[in-house]
Amino acid sequence: MANQASDDTGLLEKTKDKVAEPPRYSCVIYNDNFTTREFVVYVLVKIFLLQEKDAMKKMMDVHRNGKGRVGNYSYDIASTKANQTVKLAQDNDYPLKCTVEPL
Repeated sequence: MANQASDDTGLLEKTKDKVAEPPRYSCVIYNDNFTTREFVVYVLVKIFLLQEKDAMKKMMDVHRNGKGRVGNYSYDIASTKANQTVKLAQDNDYPLKCTVEPL
């Protein structure tokens, strides 16, 4: 929507509102000693929509580094994916932890 501003000459000048992109957030999965590697790959494919090959690489990164970013989203989507991950893990008796962090 355009706003109109007037200067001291009385002429109207059109200005445009600037719209910024919403901030991005990362979903971070943490390694633990109980959740199986296969289940982590399943979560990455099912919830984060990674290809099997990419999910295997990401799972190994999480395993080696203790945690790993698995996707960057708007806050609402990141929060939903993190909650889905934790719920799916709890339903399968795993303590897998997934959090949302700003980029």
